[in-house]
Amino acid sequence: MEAATAPEVAVGSELKVKEVSPADAEPPQASPGQGAGSPTPQLLPPIEEHPKIWLPRALRQTYIRKVGDTVNLLIPFQGKPKPQAIWTHDGCALDTSRVSVRNGERDSILFIREAQRADSGRYQLRVQLGGLEATATIDILVIERPGPPQSIKLVDVWGFNATLEWTPPQDTGNTALLGYTVQKADTKSGLWFTVLEHYHRTSCIVSDLIIGNSYAFRVFAENQCGLSETAPITTDLAHIQKAATVYKIKGFAQRDFSEAPKFTQPLADCTTVTGYNTQLFCCVRASPRPKIIWLKNKMDIQGNPKYRALTHLGICSLEIRKPGPFDGGIYTCKAVNPLGEASVDCRVDVKVPN
Repeated sequence: MEAATAPEVAVGSELKVKEVSPADAEPPQASPGQGAGSPTPQLLPPIEEHPKIWLPRALRQTYIRKVGDTVNLLIPFQGKPKPQAIWTHDGCALDTSRVSVRNGERDSILFIREAQRADSGRYQLRVQLGGLEATATIDILVIERPGPPQSIKLVDVWGFNATLEWTPPQDTGNTALLGYTVQKADTKSGLWFTVLEHYHRTSCIVSDLIIGNSYAFRVFAENQCGLSETAPITTDLAHIQKAATVYKIKGFAQRDFSEAPKFTQPLADCTTVTGYNTQLFCCVRASPRPKIIWLKNKMDIQGNPKYRALTHLGICSLEIRKPGPFDGGIYTCKAVNPLGEASVDCRVDVKVPN
């Protein structure tokens, strides 16, 4: 004879089932005060399928939603006859003003229209059938953007660099921070440019700043929802000034380039024809610059319009304009400076054409 189930006994929120022996399974005898027409105790229906919860794979780890998102969880289960499904939030009953539950024959749905951070926590589903029970736990985390860092300070400026420090935000958005984003803006353009992303420390050095510009800086906090809506800005500007350059002259002995005149290229003897201009050339080296004097047969010819004397870069020239028979003779170029003098001679012959 099969074992029968005893009547339900309520203990707290659970149902306990007391099993009876086959001998006790005989129909109950009427008591002396119980008439033949009195109702008999109801027996529990036999359990055809034990309760079991099929938790989706995506819910086996923390289920993350943003503030304002909809939470709609469908959890399948089994059990026959239909088991009783009970939800709790952190061990307490659900707030029915925010959370809705619909239990079906084979599943249970947990629905939150607009999730708030207070909805975060551990949700437990219990499926009870007779004295049997199955449980499943779901961790829900509702997050939002973090608050801004509390302050930012310009610590030091040197060369093309600036050092910044800041403090973490008071509100991380109910989740861990992914880092900080540091931006700079020069006062000329006023445009913000990102210099560091996903930076984990609370101090940094910003490099490659431009000489002559003044910069402001700001820092955003970042989590899974994105950057903080605002960011603190440094109250002091970083002025990148041009460093004063000091040139150190190495000591050395000043060389004395002074020298007495010396001809490096002498005058050359020449023969010319009457009526054709003739030029005489020589080269002299001297420091300081020497005075050049031209002589003909030891007579000074400076200022004579028949002769044109030029000196350039140490090259001395004398042009004899349309020489005649009496222009032949010994020509002398003499160079004189405070350190001495030097001279060179040449013979000029003037021929009359036949």
